[in-house]
Amino acid sequence: MHDTPETGNTRWSELLDPRYSAATMTLCLGVALFAFNGFLVSTSLPTAVREIGGLELISWAFTLYLVLSIVGGASGALLKARIGARMALVGSALVFLTGTLIAANASSMAEVLLGRALQGLGEGIIAAICYALIPELFPSRLVAKVFGAEAVVWAVAAFGGPLISGLLTETLSWRAAFLVNVPLALIFIALVLRIVPKFSGQVQRLSVPFLRLAAIGCGIILVALASIMQRLATEVLFVTGAAVVLTGIVVVDRRSRTPLFPSDAFALNSTVGIGLWVVLLMPVAQASTSVYLVMTLQNLWGYGPTKAGVFHATFAIAWSTCAIFVANFQDPRHRAWMIRLGPTLLVTGLAVIVFGFSLDAPLVVMLGQIGIGTGFGVSWGFLSQSVMESARSGERDRASALLPTLQSAGYAIGAAVAGLVANAVGYPQATSPDALRDATITIFIVSTGIGLGAMVAGYTMPIRRKNQLAIEMSKQL
Repeated sequence: MHDTPETGNTRWSELLDPRYSAATMTLCLGVALFAFNGFLVSTSLPTAVREIGGLELISWAFTLYLVLSIVGGASGALLKARIGARMALVGSALVFLTGTLIAANASSMAEVLLGRALQGLGEGIIAAICYALIPELFPSRLVAKVFGAEAVVWAVAAFGGPLISGLLTETLSWRAAFLVNVPLALIFIALVLRIVPKFSGQVQRLSVPFLRLAAIGCGIILVALASIMQRLATEVLFVTGAAVVLTGIVVVDRRSRTPLFPSDAFALNSTVGIGLWVVLLMPVAQASTSVYLVMTLQNLWGYGPTKAGVFHATFAIAWSTCAIFVANFQDPRHRAWMIRLGPTLLVTGLAVIVFGFSLDAPLVVMLGQIGIGTGFGVSWGFLSQSVMESARSGERDRASALLPTLQSAGYAIGAAVAGLVANAVGYPQATSPDALRDATITIFIVSTGIGLGAMVAGYTMPIRRKNQLAIEMSKQL
């Protein structure tokens, strides 16, 4: 951690100060690789399928990416510890770049799937290590602003990604949309070589816990399969199996000599443990809006794809706007209340969406969507920072790297749960507006209940003050 004093006001311009500008660009570009890639591929892939075939495999292009990104993220802290952040980031960026080139030059869907798997593995490691580097490259007083800057990158990607991909696909080729990642990855590698210091320790023999990583992949695959199953009993079986597998991994990891997670991960008596529950449950609750909101807007109210997409993007706008605003808060008490306010606004927003659909009022539904984005915006940076700074001695990298990995896992689990509820209440078979509305309301009621779990965790999460952190850091020294 930098020795910069934590008192006094901080300015956004400090992120562009010569001391921090390269680090800011590096971390934001790491986020951009992930954010833009998702929107580029989702827009251009349908055209690719029409050219090379493989429609029956199109969902796996997203599933494999997600599974490998979570597996890669879970190994990020271990790679950083064994070979250093610089080598791990450059290596993973090269893996991502290789996957991009394979997918862009594919002549079959099998080649696209291979490329997407490599993209996911590389990007998962990049995201995890970039998170782990935040408390190393920036003083604590600037961490919230870093998360605010990253939120802006996500908002830009949400609008710019589909636009760029659509224009390239229509005017040139779907392959050109994939290749947008190439210059971004090359610039990222150049920045890493400039800003990330060389590994000062001795490169250790890389003992990778393949069994646990494979089990994580299997658990996420079960989750992904559950979200596309047509029979309710099969969905329940897959979700239950995934829960057992993922819970078992956490238990086994605590006893391992090469742990992937912090020792108090998901414990109910520590800031890190409870904080990770909030990090997991908030995306689980919000995932229903990503999966079913746009579809319902189109089927219930006749929105076109563009109008529905803009409607959904209000979530990203609210997130980035609020993240920028609250990043100026320096008082630890304010930050603690922001962490609690976030899940509260999430639950409120989901409840407002339920109310809006029951009233058949699109404006009310939009207000709920904005409320959800506001909840993430006001809390996500401070929540992540609290988990990072509260990690036990020697475990900060594992705690930090787990944050983006757990967020991705939360969205996967949330999509599966929403799909399970949707099938249970007959959403796919709903033919009348009333039936569709009732099914949608039930989906979001269940999401609201999951959000309540995140809210309870947020209010029970112990927030350590800066003076407590300073005392503990001095003891460690």
